[in-house]
Amino acid sequence: MDQLSCQPCLWSILNGFKNYCFPFSLPGAESEAPPEKPTFGDVYHVKGAISLPYAEIREPFEAWYNLTGEKSRIDYYNGGCTELIASPRSHPMAAPRLEPSAVPSPGQVLTFQFGSMGPFGASFKVTPETTETELNVRKCFRINGTDGDLIIPQSVFPSLEHFRRLREEQFHGQHCTVWQNISYWGHKKNVYTLRVGSSMHGSVPLHFEVRGYNSLLGSHYDKYEIEYSAFGHRFDPSIFQLPQGVQCEQWPTAGPEHRIMANPMQEFVGTAPDTEHVHHHLFHHYKERFGKRYSSEEEHEHRKRTFIHNMRFVHSKNRAALSYSLALNHLADRTPQEMAAMRGRRRSGDPNHGLPFSMQLYAGLILPESLDWRLYGAVTPVKDQAVCGSCWSFATTGAMEGALFLKTGVLTPLSQQVLIDCSWGFGNYACDGGEEWRAYEWIKKHGGIASTESYGPYLGQNGYCHYNQSELVAPLTGYVTVEPGNAEALKAALFKHGPVAVNIDASHKSFTFYANGVYEEPHCGNETSELDHAVLAVGYGVLHGKSYWLIKNSWSTYWGNDGYILMAMKDNNCGVATAASFPILA
Repeated sequence: MDQLSCQPCLWSILNGFKNYCFPFSLPGAESEAPPEKPTFGDVYHVKGAISLPYAEIREPFEAWYNLTGEKSRIDYYNGGCTELIASPRSHPMAAPRLEPSAVPSPGQVLTFQFGSMGPFGASFKVTPETTETELNVRKCFRINGTDGDLIIPQSVFPSLEHFRRLREEQFHGQHCTVWQNISYWGHKKNVYTLRVGSSMHGSVPLHFEVRGYNSLLGSHYDKYEIEYSAFGHRFDPSIFQLPQGVQCEQWPTAGPEHRIMANPMQEFVGTAPDTEHVHHHLFHHYKERFGKRYSSEEEHEHRKRTFIHNMRFVHSKNRAALSYSLALNHLADRTPQEMAAMRGRRRSGDPNHGLPFSMQLYAGLILPESLDWRLYGAVTPVKDQAVCGSCWSFATTGAMEGALFLKTGVLTPLSQQVLIDCSWGFGNYACDGGEEWRAYEWIKKHGGIASTESYGPYLGQNGYCHYNQSELVAPLTGYVTVEPGNAEALKAALFKHGPVAVNIDASHKSFTFYANGVYEEPHCGNETSELDHAVLAVGYGVLHGKSYWLIKNSWSTYWGNDGYILMAMKDNNCGVATAASFPILA
């Protein structure tokens, strides 16, 4: 018997059989007829919202379902993403007799799945695609079904096969019946709870909740909710029509994520073991791709759950049709606490001794529309600071490398490690954070900075200070603090003095998983006290009408667009222009 079809039963008693449990009933219970389970009909329309607290997401959706016609459609983010599904049966897909209603305009991203195309069905996704030369061109991609993966209409409600009636209660002022399914899978206990109301037309879905508890970790590993509203059974069948005039090509990749991207609701209303198998496959692929290895079963489970929450965040944000895209990267198994440790800008509030930046010195300066110091050879390759809050040292050396290149015409990689090891006396704390102006002060006092070649490789951890005074290069006379919040001043500094060290608010998950496009985060702060990460501005430009800063990060080339990000200039988003500085070489 499948262990997932039972109730809590004897599982906790028979601990040795952790993948098996056995149903039992109380004396006389078999004589009672089980209550009739609610049904929501073969044809329905419903609105709702998916709440993912661990991923910090609330995602509205609207769904149309026609089992008779073997189709379904789900729009996410109020039309931001649209999904249509049809099963792979061969008979004609007759639509039910329905009263017409207003048909919403097509969403920005549409996905279709039709079972009548080929023996197993085919899935289509129509999405706006933006490149360096094209803006929001509609592209269509196709995925074929397989013998082992037939495509059927996607309900937004869970299957009630193993649910049991639990109680009646009031939910948000409405009387409802609570149905629950408790299942066990290895160390995991999953509790699925569905609240159902009623009307003169039958059952009405109100709320679905999933809670997961892992006995190995001793904590909850999963939680999400789906709220339902505006449930009914009538809509215009033309809602299922495919858009006209779109030519489709094969899906560019067939990776393990593409099924979830094509049909995200399947994960949320599915139950173990199906969802566990999907998550296992996705995490296995992730580990292989990035060479991840973990020290224990406990750590493996912990990393897996973190990965799943981050995966849901990435996919949900991409369905919102933003000006940028996200992707899972090598940081997808990192917790928020671990990511905070990598954002190593200390917010001491102490005043620095930087020289003021005077725009009067640049009067009449004609700035180019775009600038990229990489094209001139002034920027070293992207590095990886690893699990060390040393971003400030990378911002410092990046600005120093650019200034030295402008002076000598030679690009010399400079040592972050010497600043980590040796600048404690100026208020920096190595892998526990620092500020670039304090590093400038150290370089100024000691007559230069060591090159990577002379000092040794970056360690990603604190080390013993061991530089040779005779091998220091690039002595400073001082450094300049760019006028806070002045984008034109920062442009002028970049144009005249090369790459500039800047500080940003990088505390948002959207930054952690940035992939491409112009990054604009409405929740970003731009006050000095809100800036937690030091990076390097190496240029600026305009992409499809959006002005941006070209920023070099220190989280490896696996992050962002080969280690870089385009950050919106608008409203000083994320504070790029708030605390910028550059060195003046002797």
